[in-house]
Amino acid sequence: MSVTVLVGSQWGDEGKGKIVDILSEKYRIVTRYQGGANAGHTVEIGDKQYILHLIPSGILREGVVCVIGNGVVVDPAALLEEIRILKENGISVDGRLFISHNAHLIMPYHKLLDSISESGNKKIGTTGRGIGPCYIDKFARKGIRIVDLLNKDVLERKIRENLEEKNALLEKVYGQEKLDVDEIINEYLQFDKEIDPYITDVPLYLNNAIAEGKSILLEGAQGAMLDVDYGTYPYVTSSNPTAGGASTGTGIPPTKITSVFGIVKAYTTRVGNGPFPTELTDEEGEKLRKEGAEFGATTGRPRRCGWFDAFLVRYSVMINGVESVAITKLDVLSKFDKIKVCVGYELNGKKVKSFPSDVERLNKVKPIYETLDGWNVDITGCKTYDELPHKTKEYLDFISKEANFKIEIISVGPKRRQTILMNG
Repeated sequence: MSVTVLVGSQWGDEGKGKIVDILSEKYRIVTRYQGGANAGHTVEIGDKQYILHLIPSGILREGVVCVIGNGVVVDPAALLEEIRILKENGISVDGRLFISHNAHLIMPYHKLLDSISESGNKKIGTTGRGIGPCYIDKFARKGIRIVDLLNKDVLERKIRENLEEKNALLEKVYGQEKLDVDEIINEYLQFDKEIDPYITDVPLYLNNAIAEGKSILLEGAQGAMLDVDYGTYPYVTSSNPTAGGASTGTGIPPTKITSVFGIVKAYTTRVGNGPFPTELTDEEGEKLRKEGAEFGATTGRPRRCGWFDAFLVRYSVMINGVESVAITKLDVLSKFDKIKVCVGYELNGKKVKSFPSDVERLNKVKPIYETLDGWNVDITGCKTYDELPHKTKEYLDFISKEANFKIEIISVGPKRRQTILMNG
């Protein structure tokens, strides 16, 4: 029995989709534990590219069961669209997809309020998918869950109660038109008919699977530095992508989790606003963006790019309990003569001892760099560690020591076959 938590160890976009796909070969069940359709996980198999937002990318492996946990907020339209696209590509989800009855539903007013919020002066840089407003309702105990779809009277009452408040806000504060109550009720009742076969008691299902000795991979969305408690608050997501969120988002107790696996990009990127100590706003930053095709899978927005931040990743490794990692996008660095790695921060002329928890200090720090030689060799065809250039190995050795992790997987390209497994 193996229960592994997979965590994005930076600001998201580390390439979790591909690594989940690779690891899924060894697991019977892959479970998503938080976030929503704001996450975009890209997998390339042969000539086809799949972008999944809610369903774990383990669905692309035959025989793997995929689960959406209660920590996820579910956009009905996005979910049904993913199911449709998968079926069109010959990938069946019947009997292979389960959704927690306790997962909260994203409603039309969540998306509208999210978009209005992002149009103001104090932007966080969200995707506008309604994730934050849905989590707000969840913790205000006003949320609508998938289980509510099973009772038409309960569903109608909750939607009417919520819309009374939301419509007043939309009309009187934001000058927007009211949303139609009956239209939304009918829309979500139809949704219930379509997803009813997938709804299950996820904590019971997963714990029974553990008792039967089945292996489970728990997949987080976004990255640890976007965690609402441990990230660069307030420029964070609305949930806990860190390893601790895996238990609350699935119902699997911490005592059943056997390991934590981190995904680490060979450099650093960030989407949206917020501090970014190693950000490059010059030609090298643009080169990273171009070589790495750094544009959001969900929004298409260009990602901010910078050098690898070992000081930040070391903090992430600590709070998540990461033991080993997959290094992704290593091939992107192949065209750089010199590569910098941040090994610490300075603030007001003094070396910072621990990762700053407030954005005011983090915005003022100066990165302390070590400069390494690049390798200027195309590594996308390397199939083993021994085939990698000596300078590439030096870079991997340096960042692993500075950030305190062990490397198990090295990705040298976007395709499934462009992967080096350190243990065979």
